[in-house]
Amino acid sequence: MNTKQSTLLATLIAAAVLGGCASDKPAATTTAATPQGTTTPQSTTNTASTNPASSTSTVRTNTAMAMPTGSAVYFDYDSYSVKDQYGNVVRSNADYLTKAIDKLELDGNADERGSREYNMALGQKRADAVKRALTALGAKGDRIETVSFGEDKPKATGSNEAAWAENRRVDFVLKK
Repeated sequence: MNTKQSTLLATLIAAAVLGGCASDKPAATTTAATPQGTTTPQSTTNTASTNPASSTSTVRTNTAMAMPTGSAVYFDYDSYSVKDQYGNVVRSNADYLTKAIDKLELDGNADERGSREYNMALGQKRADAVKRALTALGAKGDRIETVSFGEDKPKATGSNEAAWAENRRVDFVLKK
């Protein structure tokens, strides 16, 4: 394990330990930051933010367990390193997977720059990096599937940095 991976693992473990002190009571609504930095209330009935400025989104379901959905981890250009700022997203999904019977699909994406083949490989590396972070926090790897869409499923249109930043991501998709 290289230094970067060791640092990431240590940070994720520290976030998990510190997050253990948080309340288990899910909120009725959450707020998500918009790209401009403002916040908007989010409904807790099967919708959640996937905004890069948002660190987590929790959806309340008919069960007592809060289920993280619609969450995403965003990446720097030409990178598949999970940033520390997404530790809460990774931790909440890992916590959920350790308690629930659901499976998780991690959809890796890239922006439009680079060849199709390169972007497919980069999307896969991003999804695999998030899977490693989840399993380091106790999620079972056999319940996590990774898929790459490369540049084929953009979240934002446009050929500018704002659009590219929205498209460099891994989406969390719960499967029953």
